[in-house]
Amino acid sequence: MSRYAAVKRDTKETEIEVYLDIDTPGNVEVSTPIPFFNHMLNSMLFHMNSSAKIIAKDKENYDDHHVVEDTAIVLGEAFKEALGNKSGIRRFFSIFTPMDEALVLVAVDISGRGMGIIDLDLKREEIGGLSMENVPHFFRTFAYNAGITLHIRKFSGENEHHIVEAAFKGLGISLYEASRIVNNRLPTTKGLL
Repeated sequence: MSRYAAVKRDTKETEIEVYLDIDTPGNVEVSTPIPFFNHMLNSMLFHMNSSAKIIAKDKENYDDHHVVEDTAIVLGEAFKEALGNKSGIRRFFSIFTPMDEALVLVAVDISGRGMGIIDLDLKREEIGGLSMENVPHFFRTFAYNAGITLHIRKFSGENEHHIVEAAFKGLGISLYEASRIVNNRLPTTKGLL
C-alpha cells in the first residue's frame, strides 16, 4: 500500500499543488517559473524514488522568493502527510553525496520536530533564476513543514551548481531511506514522533 498525499496552497502571491507518493517510483513532473529550481526538484524527487507532481504558479512575479518558500511549505506538508503515523520507519539516514569536485553531507531525522541547519557557503548571486539565498531557505522551510531535523553541510566544492545539486540529490536519497518501513514499531523511546 502506497503512502501518498495531495496538498494545495493558494495565496494572493502563489498557487502551489503537490502530489507525492513516497513508495512508488514513477513519473516526476515539476513546473515552476524557475528553471534551475525545476531541475533541483526533479533531481530530489527522482532520488527519492517517488512519483510526484509539483505545479507552482507565481501570481505577482516579484522575484523567486515566494515560489521557493511556498513550494517548500507544500512539499514539506505533503511529505509529512504521506508518512502517516510513522510506525516502522527507519527514521534516521545520512549520506555524503559527491558531484564531481563537490561533496555535501545530508543528515535526516524524521523527528516530528522541524529544524534545518544548512551550511553550503554559497557565494554566487543566482543560477537559472534561483537566488542562492533561497537555497538554504528552501531546505529550512521544507524541514520545518515536514517535521524533520535536517543538516546539510558542504565539505568541498567550487562549482555552485554541483554543490546545490549534490544537496538536493542527497536530500532525496536521505528522505527515501529514512522513510522506509523496516519493522512494525514506532522508532522512538517517547512513544510519539
